[in-house]
Amino acid sequence: MTLAVQPSALPLWQRLFFKIPVLGWVAKDLLFGDKNNVWFALIGFVSLWLSSALTFGLPGLYLPALALVPVVFVVLLLITKG
Repeated sequence: MTLAVQPSALPLWQRLFFKIPVLGWVAKDLLFGDKNNVWFALIGFVSLWLSSALTFGLPGLYLPALALVPVVFVVLLLITKG
């Protein structure tokens, strides 16, 4: 197993974000780890979404999609910006 290479001086906001227990660990692994980790994170996200749909029914399916609307707007703005 190899260690991930990290830059020596990260900005304060990144160091604080990476210290958040689960979300920061996943983000750090995505940025500095193996490039296949993106697919593992995507599979985990979809699995959580389907689990919420099985647990809560239709609201568990619709509410995460509704929460992702601002993310899609930002992606569309970044695409049009170039």
